[in-house]
Amino acid sequence: MTIEKFKLYHYPATRSARVKWMLHEVLEDDFEVKVVDLYQGVQYQDDFVAKNPNHNVPVLEMIDADGNCQTMLESGAMVALLADMFPQKQLAPLADEQPLARADYLHMMYFGASWMDMILWQLRMHKHLLPEADRDSKTFDRYTDKFTNEIEPQLKARLEKAPYICGEKFTAADCIIAHNVMWARGYGLCQDGIFGQYLSVVSKRPGFMRGFADAKQFQLEVPEGSDLNKLVTG
Repeated sequence: MTIEKFKLYHYPATRSARVKWMLHEVLEDDFEVKVVDLYQGVQYQDDFVAKNPNHNVPVLEMIDADGNCQTMLESGAMVALLADMFPQKQLAPLADEQPLARADYLHMMYFGASWMDMILWQLRMHKHLLPEADRDSKTFDRYTDKFTNEIEPQLKARLEKAPYICGEKFTAADCIIAHNVMWARGYGLCQDGIFGQYLSVVSKRPGFMRGFADAKQFQLEVPEGSDLNKLVTG
């Protein structure tokens, strides 16, 4: 059974952007995008919480020919699935043909979508999203140091050997890692020239350019008049 329709609930430059990039890689523009205004708290409204009780983006709906809808909430899983659904795009090593390359690819995919993502989210929470009284500068500093001293050296060592995170060829793992590098740079991390070079390479891809065409709409600071700081639960 093939998927007839993909619909992505998205907000510019957030985790949903990595999925939007991947969708452009495999489908070009043949999918629907619904923008969810996070700064206006739409993600806490009942109709959206019914789709995603974690009240965030992305949400990916996949509808088959019989009208059955499967909903996904995890960006890393979405990116991995899309790569596997479209093997002709050659965005993921195949386990039966390249087991070692597949292992390395999955390692970096989930390293980016879990470990790196967790640290970056803590930085965002304690710098910009939590109410002032709930922000903890020690937590922010601890995770900044951890990212600088533990995460960056691992990424740098890879990118010094090859242009992409898993070697000489672009893979879906780059959709996760490159997005995280951009996210990190917003907090003064990943400033070494090797990271700028990496982003220069991946940003030339048409899928990247389409995926992040709306990125300038994103703001690190919560806009005045938004109630997001009062709504966010961490």
